Amino acid sequence: MGRSKSISETALLDRLLPALRDVGPAALTFARASDAARLSPASLVLRFRTRDAMVTAILSHAWDLLTAATAALDAAVPETARGAIELLRRLMPADEADYAVGDGLLLLREDLRNPALRARGAAWGELLATALGRRLADERDEALRLGWQMASVWQGALVWWAFTRADGAEDTVERRLEDWCRSVGVFDAA
Repeated sequence: MGRSKSISETALLDRLLPALRDVGPAALTFARASDAARLSPASLVLRFRTRDAMVTAILSHAWDLLTAATAALDAAVPETARGAIELLRRLMPADEADYAVGDGLLLLREDLRNPALRARGAAWGELLATALGRRLADERDEALRLGWQMASVWQGALVWWAFTRADGAEDTVERRLEDWCRSVGVFDAA
């Protein structure tokens, strides 16, 4: 008879995600993870078998959280260009902009290297582009095209903000998105 788990899988991954963010994928050992999880390293080995499997599970959980947040925002914000901008602003909390363009890229690197995580990223991109596009155009193909463009402008604006740091990330990104909306003729001033 197997031992019962003292903590659920979701609760465990919720504890491990900040540890992964703090030290990065390469430095997250079972010993370091055990402090965050409040479980012994041996317990973590029993759950995940390998360090790489643990990192993959944590990053997959992060994709679950991001997908759920995106779906919730999709249901909550207005179906207008302004709503699309709001959706993107709320996906990027201002206090996390520095992390996103710095240490967050280390996590993204892991996502790009792992086929299962890369597929999760691609699926989230489709969800995001669809949610944005529905707020920008009525025709399906045009909406998806504009949704992908807006997502690209969002990420590009965040990266360029990281170099200049002229204003706050939220304000800078919002201005860039508004400019893009005007340039493609979908901006609603309301």
